[in-house]
Order: sequence, then C-alpha cells, then structure tokens
Amino acid sequence: MRIVWKLLKWSLAAILLVVLMLLSPVAYIEAFCHGERKQDPYAPLIKDAAFHRREANTFLTYPEWHIVYAYDGLAETLKTGDEYAFDYLSSIRGFWSSTCALTEIADAHGGADSATRMTIHTIGVSFTLEMILKASYEETFGRLTAMLRGEKKTPQDQVAAGMAVDYAAFLRQTPWYKYPFDTDIVKLEGAPITDPVRGWERRFALGTEWWGKTVYAGMIANAVAGTTGAAQLEIRSVISGLPASELSGITGVTVIGENGDGVEIETPRYDLFTRILVEIAQKGGTIREIAGNDDIMVSVTERPDQSTPPGTVIARVNRDGFEGSRLLIAVKTSELSTLLRTIPLADPGLEHVFDY
Repeated sequence: MRIVWKLLKWSLAAILLVVLMLLSPVAYIEAFCHGERKQDPYAPLIKDAAFHRREANTFLTYPEWHIVYAYDGLAETLKTGDEYAFDYLSSIRGFWSSTCALTEIADAHGGADSATRMTIHTIGVSFTLEMILKASYEETFGRLTAMLRGEKKTPQDQVAAGMAVDYAAFLRQTPWYKYPFDTDIVKLEGAPITDPVRGWERRFALGTEWWGKTVYAGMIANAVAGTTGAAQLEIRSVISGLPASELSGITGVTVIGENGDGVEIETPRYDLFTRILVEIAQKGGTIREIAGNDDIMVSVTERPDQSTPPGTVIARVNRDGFEGSRLLIAVKTSELSTLLRTIPLADPGLEHVFDY
C-alpha cells in the first residue's frame, strides 16, 4: 500500500506540474501583456448593430489562424520529409509571443472581452498540449521508424501527407471540428502495408490521433451548439469608387444598398473575404469600413531579403515549415485598398485580412 500511495502522489504531482506549465503562458499574458485600454470615437457608417464587430478582434483573431498556419507548415514539411522534421516547439512559441503582442495592441482598440480571452487561452493550451505530444512521439519513436523505413515513404506516409494538405485547406474556411477525420481513418486503414514496421506504426499512431480528434470534435460541436451557437459567417463593408452594379458582379458579394457616398455590401468571412477584398481593390474600389470599424490587421509573408511593407508592424512570427517570416500589420481601412493593390496575393506577399 505504501508503494501504491507513493506512486499516486508522484503521479498527481506530475499532473499538477504539467497543468501549471500549460497554464503559465496564460498567466504571463494576463499579467504582463496589457496596454492602456482606449475606446475609439469612430462613428460607424454601417447602422445595423448586428453587423458590428469589436475592433480589437481583428488582432485577436490571429491566434486561431496561427494554428491554421502551423498545419500549413506541417503539410509543407511532409511534402519532402517526415513529421519529426517539423518544429513543434517553435510553433508553440510563435502562438504565445504573438498573442502577447496582439493582446497589448488590442487594448488600444477597446480591448478583449472575457469570452474572447477565454477562447484564445483555451485553444492556446489545447494547441500547446497537442504540439508537445506530437513532438514527444514523432521526434522519438516516429523518427526511429522513419529511419528504419529508409527514404521511400510508405502508403501510410502518403495518406498522412495528403490529409495534412486537405486539413490545412479546410481550416481556412471552416472550423476544425467539422473536418471528416473518419474519412482519413478509412484511407489509412485501406492503405497497403509495404513496410511491416513503419506501416503498422503509422496506422496505429495516426489512426489513434485522428480517432481522438473525431471524439473531441464531436464534443466541441455539441458545446458550440449548446452555448455560443454557430459563428456568424457573413460580414458587411462599405465600399466607394465602384458602382453597385459592378460590386454585385463579384462572386460572393451581395449589395445591401447605398451608404452615404459608398455602397454597403455583405460577403462571406474568412479566407474568401480576403480574396473578395483583393478583387475590389484591383477593380479600383476603396474599402471605407468593415464591420463598423476603421482599423484592421493583415498578415504578409516575406523572404529574408525583402523590405517591410507599409503599415504598423505589430509582430514578426516564424513560418515553421517555410522559409522566411510572417508580418502582422495594422492599417487603416481607408488605406487597405492601396496595400492590397501594392502587395500580391501570393507567397511571399499578402496572406490574410483578419475580419474580426
């Protein structure tokens, strides 16, 4: 009994230590990453309050996208290498360091509400735990089976690489918990075993991970449906310089009506929103306001030898899996069209407009 009690105590102590380590970035951000809280006197052009969004959220939307970009980097790594080659710890550092800088600037734009901060901290802890677990496994046992396999990838490795590409693309427009992990599990189980060590190891490791995500996704989907509900998938903007007839011809744009000397439109959010804004800017339109706000953040990818684009640089984040870095830049919405015409929607170039 004494041995059992000691094992129990050490186990509880280890669990407590892990919990404290996971929560330490949250405590640091809440204690040291805040600025002076200010309210913007800007009067919105869009009158329907249902389509107003907190200006601070353009900055606080990035942490979720950091996770999207981490999977982009993993997918890029798997094109030529194996899972162990991805820098999981760098992705964790990038999440928390950027969140700290963005939390501080968000305070100057009204600040984050408690629900938004809780969401960021929750996904941050979850992402940290996932990356640590993947790093612990892939850089030890995963690396060993890859070495035993040799350079030629197994069918299971190919399924994993394809899944990473599909998953990264899916996350750009749809919440992760709606991804059909079960489809990839079927593909994984159907792939022939050509390497008895790597093949079975990949089938077990990846199958277990994806099955766990399927279960967790179901729990998250039920929680979202029962509490906050589905996210609003449309956003409104005011555009000048283009007639309503030309704006309505852009795929995804619904014209709401005249708004002063501009036109109020409704569009999808997320990745499609960035592409629509680029098309509007290229056609000569000026983006006057988005969701009742006159400030917004964009991300731009750059190579080491490039000059910094215009705007206020909030943070520079490593692009794990790719060469170069990502710049998070704050701009006035009135200057956004010029930026979108200056920087191509490419890599390197414009990556995303963060739509609150």
